[in-house]
Amino acid sequence: MADVTPPASMSAASSVSPTFDEVFCGLLPRLYRRAVMLAGSRQSAEDVVHEAYLKLAARPQRFLAHPEPYAYAFTAVLSVARDAYRKDRRQVLVDEVAGVEGAEDAGVGGGGYGGWDGGVARRHAELEAVRLLGRLSHRQAGIVILVDLDGYTIDQAAKIMKVHRGTAARHRARALDRLRAYLVESEHGQAGR
Repeated sequence: MADVTPPASMSAASSVSPTFDEVFCGLLPRLYRRAVMLAGSRQSAEDVVHEAYLKLAARPQRFLAHPEPYAYAFTAVLSVARDAYRKDRRQVLVDEVAGVEGAEDAGVGGGGYGGWDGGVARRHAELEAVRLLGRLSHRQAGIVILVDLDGYTIDQAAKIMKVHRGTAARHRARALDRLRAYLVESEHGQAGR
């Protein structure tokens, strides 16, 4: 009778360490949310995350050996989003298409985050965050996402983005100043109506 059990080394290795796909798929929801904020639309975010997956899958050992896989994956997503932005900037635009800003005119809002309104207010907040982050450079948006949305310290965010701590702090300060100025400007514009 032939032995059909797998060798002990194969079964032990597969049960001990997670595969690249298992780890990456565990990070997908968070990566998609952050990619939407960087790319500006859900479809672009899907493309960005897919490209980041391909980039990381080329060397899965590096990803799996990293002490913080989300940070490693976020860096790849940020890099792909920045490259896509640069490529798109070189394109000749025919007409501006109403993107996220069209949601303002649709009357989206009201209620709590996922409360009685079925999550409409949460979705509105996400769209507003995407719209505001779209006014920043990719580095600025990346630092704001890591520090203010994901809860990393400036030092951790600087390490993730592979920049000096002072550079990260400067990017964040400029980003927050830019957002504040925009919000004050838009508030004064609405008050004058």
